[in-house]
Amino acid sequence: METSKIEKLLRNYFNGESTIEEERELESYFRLGNVAEEFREYTEFFNGISELSTNPDDSNIEEEVMDFILENEHNEKTKYRWLWQTVTGIAASVIIVLGGFLFYQQQQKPFEDTFKDPKEAYAYAQQTLRFVSGKYNKGFAQLADFDKLENATLPIKKGIAPVNEFYNAIEKMEKIQTQPAEADSEIVKSNDSI
Repeated sequence: METSKIEKLLRNYFNGESTIEEERELESYFRLGNVAEEFREYTEFFNGISELSTNPDDSNIEEEVMDFILENEHNEKTKYRWLWQTVTGIAASVIIVLGGFLFYQQQQKPFEDTFKDPKEAYAYAQQTLRFVSGKYNKGFAQLADFDKLENATLPIKKGIAPVNEFYNAIEKMEKIQTQPAEADSEIVKSNDSI
């Protein structure tokens, strides 16, 4: 085959512009063995491509890669599942053993009263109630300051009372202006109450 034709086919091939017939022509050229010296570097490349295309086992490389990926994912999931099962199993075993131990200890010690003598228990209860009462009274005594606050605000409340009455009178006047018929009845009612 002419070197110019092979050179043109190679240029088309590497530029991605070759047809299937041209690619087969290149593969057969390099497979026959009568390759020109300047193209010998491509011999192994095209022999490898023709071997891949003729070997039916390697034609499904994509499927093999996907199978490999899926198998590895399955192995990873199985590994983590096994690890999770082991950890939860150990934790459950520890809980069961501790529960059994505590149950056994509880069964060994019957319920005992804190005090043997009822008079002693009564005295202790009185002492506790006095302590609580003292704390309660101390907190309640601090609330007595609120009476002082109430007394201090009385003059302010007396000073604000006329302002509140004036404000209420203004509100009544606004109602009279917006609703004359209803306001007349309110005026009569307010005059009756005065």
